[in-house]
Parts: sequence; structure tokens; C-alpha cells
Amino acid sequence: MEDTQFTNKRILVVDDEERMVRFIRLNLEHDGFQVVEAYTSQQALDRLRETLPDLILLDVMLPDLDGFEMLRMVRENHDIPVIMLTAKSEEDDRVRGLELGADDYVTKPFSPRELVSRVKAVLRRTEARGQSSGVINVDDRLKIDFDRREVWVDNQLVKLRPTEYRLLYHLVQNAGWVISHDQILAKVWGYEYQDEPHYVRLYVNYLRQKLEEDPSNPKYILTERGVGYRFVDYKR
Repeated sequence: MEDTQFTNKRILVVDDEERMVRFIRLNLEHDGFQVVEAYTSQQALDRLRETLPDLILLDVMLPDLDGFEMLRMVRENHDIPVIMLTAKSEEDDRVRGLELGADDYVTKPFSPRELVSRVKAVLRRTEARGQSSGVINVDDRLKIDFDRREVWVDNQLVKLRPTEYRLLYHLVQNAGWVISHDQILAKVWGYEYQDEPHYVRLYVNYLRQKLEEDPSNPKYILTERGVGYRFVDYKR
């Protein structure tokens, strides 16, 4: 049954294989999505400017620029969620895409159900970005303004990716309490990601690199070994 929550959401599909694009289009349209096609990075950039899609499905292997370079160019000017499509299953390729700002990845070959589920999960997270809880002064060094979606470290504005921001939001909202890996995955990524614990480790590391004075000896985001993570209880 079509999920009306996503009716008419526009998806830009970037892949040089016409058969793959047709396969993706049929399955996305079946669930009510609109699909815009591009077969090269240049076409994709043109379609991006023309249509302003709600999400981009981006293949890693393209004939002009590779998908990683394309992703870098998108992230310079846009906050549109991106899911990487790759035939490579090596962890280094997955991590590289996430480091460059991808919201998720899907490894070929994939089932229609998996693809549509991932697209919907990323869109749900995108729509939940409006969470707000005012200004929080953690200490003299770290200030978080959830209304403005700003984070300040040593009076310097620090830019967070959307996923980093969502992770920080849930950690801070539960300051002083341990949140398990499974709980973090469900809150930040969605229940579809219960078998992807490496997302949590990777993004906690990203946050520490941006927020902590000494990321190897963190004082804000603390590890509870074998359980999960805890944000320092700044209210005490």
C-alpha cells in the first residue's frame, strides 16, 4: 500500500546504467515518489538546480566524476539527504561516503523493499530535524542553541552535519543517562538500522572530533563499555 506521507516526494536518481535507473524508478513510483533521472555527474548537478529534489540516490561509479566527488560538490551548497549506491561492499568505501556527508548507503544488488525502506527512513530523519529545546550552556567552552541549530565551541561556530546534529540532540536530551547502541540507532537512524552498529561508533567519533578538546579523552560524550554512550550531566 502506498504511504501517503511520501507522496510526490522528489527523488533524483544518478546512475549511468539505464536498466538500474528504470528498476529504481518503477519501485519508487510504485510507492508514490516522483523520480528525476541523471546518468552523469554533470546531468545530476543540472537536475539538482532545476528540480531541488527531496533526496538523491547517487551511484559511486559514474562516467565523468565519481560519486564521491559528486557528493563533495553537492555538500558544498546543499543539505539535501544523499544515499550512495555502490557495488562495492568494502567498509572503506562505505566509511568514505559517510565521512563526505552521505546520509546512508545501499550496496548492490539490493531488493526493492530494502531500497524503498532506506529512502523512507532517511526522509523521516530529515523531516524530524526541526526539534528544538532552547539554548544549553554545557560549560564555559560548549554552547548548544537548538532553536537556531547552532553549536559553539570556544566562541567559534562549529558546523555539524544533519546526522551529527540529531545524534547530539538525543544525547543531550538524555544527559546523565546511558543510551544503548540499539536505542541510539532507533532514535537517530530508525529501527531499520538495528544491524548497523558501526554508524553509532563512526558518528560519535565525528562529534568528538568537533566538540572535544581532547577527542581521545572525551569529557562530553562518554563511553559506557558494552552498553552505549552517555552525555555528561551538565545540570549537576
